[in-house]
This record gives sequence, structure tokens and C-alpha cells, in this order.
Amino acid sequence: MSDLNDALVIAGKQYSSRLLVGTGKYQDLDETREAIEASGAEIVTVAVRRTNIGQNPGEPNLLDVITPDKYTILPNTAGCYTAEEAVRTCRLARELMDGHDLVKLEVLGDQKTLYPNIVETIKATETLVKDGFKVMVYTNDDPIVAKQLEEMGCIAVMPLGSLIGSGLGILNPHNIKLIMEAANVPILVDAGVGTASDAAIAMEMGCAGVLMNTAIAGANNPVLMASAMRKAIEAGREAFLAGRMPRKRYASASSPLDGIIG
Repeated sequence: MSDLNDALVIAGKQYSSRLLVGTGKYQDLDETREAIEASGAEIVTVAVRRTNIGQNPGEPNLLDVITPDKYTILPNTAGCYTAEEAVRTCRLARELMDGHDLVKLEVLGDQKTLYPNIVETIKATETLVKDGFKVMVYTNDDPIVAKQLEEMGCIAVMPLGSLIGSGLGILNPHNIKLIMEAANVPILVDAGVGTASDAAIAMEMGCAGVLMNTAIAGANNPVLMASAMRKAIEAGREAFLAGRMPRKRYASASSPLDGIIG
């Protein structure tokens, strides 16, 4: 980044990277490690219900590869369909990680769309915030719901760009802009990014960051795509800070003709 003071702040901690990445769908732990290193991400999210972070002794532990001394580990509740499941998963993560309280909450509505169940998400949020967790919450792109989750105490709100794993990009940028305009916490696009241009668009809009997994892990060359995403996030952020030129209906010469002798 060209502006060293332009840091992402999550739960009071500064991060130079605005790209957050997941750990699922890779061929093996070596590819996981290489892709995450190439992404430059400093926050790595882990699906507690699908990944061993110590609950299965004797099996490979992801935290041996993605070490907490190098990365901020963000346990998530992927695969949970009720508030009770999500709360139980977060508490397990806190127990396994010696009191770690930063979590990504997602409560899903069905297996076909993986769309968030907002009623259950709100119930889980209420319990987790009271229980002392720092909650980054996955939600739909409803500005009213996003504000409500912020007011309940979530430290970051993460509206979907499109369905998880779909690669469709940001389908409703207008709603995400409405969410950002009303927010006093970081707004990060979560889900739906397919390629580097999608990530750049999110950053050019002014999003605080982007979280992705499938866009990298599902690429033909995940390590190369991770590198592309790193550059897209940085370029998009710099473009946002620079301020784009206004759109015009007609042409405007790059070299003005005013003052030129005919």
C-alpha cells in the first residue's frame, strides 16, 4: 500500500492487508499454506465444524500450518443452521484456542443457497455478544439488518456479494453502499467473489475489506490466484483513496486544445 497509515482495524488491532481468506477446499495443507502466504492475508478464517484445530488429537492440525503467532485466526460457524449450533461452535473454538474471542458468525438458512438465516443470526449475535465474543457477522445485503447487527454489538458486518461459492461477484452494489453509508464499523464483502476484478470493485466502492475462500481455492492455480487477489485488493483500495474521475456523457480530450495557435 502506498499509504502506510491506511490500516484495517478489527477489534482494535491494525492490519496492513484488507484481504481475509479461508482455509477450505484446498488439495492439502501445503497448498493451503502456499496460497495464504501468496495472498498476503493476515486474518485467516477457519471452519471449526470442518477443520481440526485441536479437537481431534492425532490428526493433522491446521494450526500447525497456519500458526496463530503469524496470523490472526478467525474461527467461523460455517455449517451451522441454528443459533444454538453457532453459539456452541464459538464456545468450542474459544476453549480450544485458550480464550480466543474473535469469531465470524454465520447461520445458514438452507443447504442449496447457503443464504443467511437472519432470525437465527440475530439470536446468536445477542448470545455471543453477551458472552464476551467479538463478533464479525455474515449477513444479507439488507441495510436495516446490517445496522441492527452493528447496534447489537458486532465489531464488523459482512454482507454477501452473492451466494457463497457462486463466483457471481457483487450483484447488488447499491445496497452495500447504503450499508457502508450508515455504518460505524468496518463493512467487508463476504461471499460471491469470483476473480480479481470482483475484489477490486469491492475495494473501489469503499469496502473495508473482502473475505474469500472458493475464489482462490477453486482456481486452476490457487497460489497464482491468491497473488492476483492480493494485488486487486491493493489496487482497488488505492483507486478508492485516489478518487476516480467523474463520469461524463461526452468525450473530453486528454490534451486540451485551449490556447493552441491554429
